Amino acid sequence: RIRSIHFCRSYIAKDLVCSLQALALLCIMGAMNHSKTKNEVVATTTAAKSTKEEKDPKKKDSSTKQHKIEYEGPHEFGGPIGTLLTTLMLPLVVLVLAHFASRGQIDFSFLPSLESDGTMSCSAPVFCTDGMVLVYCTVGLIGWFTFQVLLERLLPCELVEGAPLPDGSNNRLKYRINGHLAFWVTLLFLEVGWPSFVSVRGRDRIVFGRAPLTLLYDYYTELALCTILLSVLLSFYLYIASFRGDKLLAKGGNTGYHTYDFFIGRELNPRSLGNTFDWKEFCELRPGLIGWMILNLAMMEQQYFKLGYVSGSMILLNIFQGIYVWDAQYQERAILTTMDITTDGFGFMLIFGDLAWVPFTYSLQARYLVDYDPHLSMGALAGIVLVQISGYVIFRSANSQKDAFRRDPNDASVSHLQYLQTKRGTRLLTSGWWGMARKINYTGDWMMGLSWCMVCGFESIVPYYYAIYFCILLVHRSVRDDVMCQEKYGDDWVEYKRLVPYRFIPGII
Repeated sequence: RIRSIHFCRSYIAKDLVCSLQALALLCIMGAMNHSKTKNEVVATTTAAKSTKEEKDPKKKDSSTKQHKIEYEGPHEFGGPIGTLLTTLMLPLVVLVLAHFASRGQIDFSFLPSLESDGTMSCSAPVFCTDGMVLVYCTVGLIGWFTFQVLLERLLPCELVEGAPLPDGSNNRLKYRINGHLAFWVTLLFLEVGWPSFVSVRGRDRIVFGRAPLTLLYDYYTELALCTILLSVLLSFYLYIASFRGDKLLAKGGNTGYHTYDFFIGRELNPRSLGNTFDWKEFCELRPGLIGWMILNLAMMEQQYFKLGYVSGSMILLNIFQGIYVWDAQYQERAILTTMDITTDGFGFMLIFGDLAWVPFTYSLQARYLVDYDPHLSMGALAGIVLVQISGYVIFRSANSQKDAFRRDPNDASVSHLQYLQTKRGTRLLTSGWWGMARKINYTGDWMMGLSWCMVCGFESIVPYYYAIYFCILLVHRSVRDDVMCQEKYGDDWVEYKRLVPYRFIPGII
C-alpha cells in the first residue's frame, strides 16, 4: 500500500481511463453554459477488478482439437475489449482537449458538417493537414527524445539499485539517476545553446542562442498528434520485443489476450544499450515530464509576444508546475519503489501516459492563458498561492514521512510514530500525517492541481478539466487500493481502517 514520494506519476499513467469520464462531465457542464452545443460526448469508464485466465484442461472431441482460454471475469479496465476501446479513445481525448483550450470553451466546430452542395466540411480542424508540418514535428520530437537519451547517457549519474525483482532471484536492476541534471541542462540549452544558421557576408554560419519556443504554440496540436503516433510505435516495438529471448514478464500483462497485454505492458523492465538503458524509468521522468515544462515556457513566451507582458496567472502557473517537475527529477530515486517500476509492465498505458498524456493535457492551462487570460487581482492570486503552498506542504510532508519510515523505521524523524504491525510483517502508520487520513497525500496533490486551474479564472470550464479528471482518478484509485489492501492484509486492514477511519480529509471524508 505504501508508495514512495513519486506515486503521482504512477497512478496518473495507470488510471488514464478516468479521463474519459472526466471529459464527459466537462462536456455536459459546457453544454449547460453553451446552448448551441448539440453534440453528445459519451465516455466509457470501466471498473478495475483483479482477474486471472487459464487454459481449459479438458479436451474436446479428438477430431476438433481445441485449446481455449477460460475467461473468468473481467480484467482491469474492462478486460480485452475495454482496453482496446481505451487505447482508441485516449488519443482522441488529448486532441479534443487541445482544441477546447485553443477555443477557450467547449466547442465542436472540428466535427465535419454537411454543406448544401452535399459535401462535408470542417470549420475548425483540430490539426493542420499539411503533411510537411507533421513531418517537421515528427523530426523535432525524435530529436527531443534523442537529446534526452544523450543527457541520460552522458551526464554524471548516481547508480542506484531498484527493488528486488519479483522472479524470486532477489536480483536488483541498477538505474542511472541524473534527472535533476538533465532538467537544468535542458533549460540552459534552450536558453543559450540552440543552434541556428545565419548569413554573414554571404556565408552561412552557425550561431547559438535562444530556442524559438513559440513554434510549440503554433503547432501545439500537431505536436500532440505526432507524439501520439510515436507512442503507439514505441508500444508496438516493445510489445513485439517482449516475445524475443528470455524476458521477465509482468504478471498483469502476460494474460494471452493481445489487446490487453499491449495496453498493460507485457515485459516488466524492457532495456537496451547493453541492459543499461531502462525504457520505463526513462520515459516516466524525462521526455514527457520535462517536455510539459518546456510547453509551459513556450506558452509564456507566446503570451509575452502577444500582450507585451506576462500575466500574473501565467507566472504563477509556470512557477507551480515548474517546481512540480523539478521536484520529480530531484526525487528521481523514489520512483524506483513505485508500482509502475516494480509491478506494471511497460505497455501503451504507461508509454502513452508518460509521453503524450502528461505534456499535452497538463499544459492545457498554459495554452488557455495565452489567449484567454482572466487578469486576476493580486488578492485572488495571493489566495491561489495559499492553496498551492498548503497542498504542497501536505503532499511533500506526508510522502517524505512515509518514505523515511519505509527506508528506516528507527530514523529519528519517524521513530516516534505509531504503527500497526501486520501479520505479513508490514508496518502501517497510524499517526503523524498518515494517522489523519489514509490518503492524505491525495488531498494535498489535488489541492495543488486545483490551484493550477484557479489561475485561469472562472470564465470557462475547460481549464478545470484537470481538477475534474484528477478528482475522479483519486477516488477511483483509492477504492481500487482499498480492495487490493483488503485482499493483502485481511483482518489487519479492517483494524487499520478502524484506527484511521478517514480517507481524504480528517473528520469529514
